[in-house]
Amino acid sequence: MNFAAIPLMRSTALSVIAILSLLSSVSAQVTQLPGTTGQPQPIDPNAPNNLRPVTQNNSLLSIEGGDRLMKDAEQAVSTQNYPLAAKKLQEARQVYNQLSNFYQELNSSFSGIDNRVSDSQRQKALSTAQKRDEATYQLALVHRAQNQPELAVPLLIQIVKSQNPTRDLGKKAYQQLLELGFVDAPYPRQGGSSSSSTPTKKAN
Repeated sequence: MNFAAIPLMRSTALSVIAILSLLSSVSAQVTQLPGTTGQPQPIDPNAPNNLRPVTQNNSLLSIEGGDRLMKDAEQAVSTQNYPLAAKKLQEARQVYNQLSNFYQELNSSFSGIDNRVSDSQRQKALSTAQKRDEATYQLALVHRAQNQPELAVPLLIQIVKSQNPTRDLGKKAYQQLLELGFVDAPYPRQGGSSSSSTPTKKAN
């Protein structure tokens, strides 16, 4: 036997063992990676690929979410918890406003491309804008109940601008401004026309 070759054989054997050990370690790490063990992995609700419809009851960015906030506000008002009612109404107002803006953007995107989709988004934009104005009106009333006219007046003016003074909610908002003393001209006029008697020129 050639004893001179023993160190070389021993070195080769150690190298093989080291390589096998390394491969075993890598294999163990691979089997621990998510999705490689064959066992179901827990679902991360914050994962970007975990898509869920926003119309679910637990979603805030939805008409249902805004309606739920409105109901919470109504319950708070019934117990005269006006700070909580104001908070819930402000949140509902923001949700409805965001939804209305999103639907309006979709309406604009599909305009001239698919009228069916465009009209659908336009109706949703109008519906959520109406809900936003109703939440705004209720919020203004809560501010009045808290003797905070400085907070109620800007909201009421927004409603008049959004709704138009001829619509029911616009009239109610203007009446609130009248009761607060912010305006002094009733509308509509009692026993007369609401339009000016002075002829005006049409804009070119």
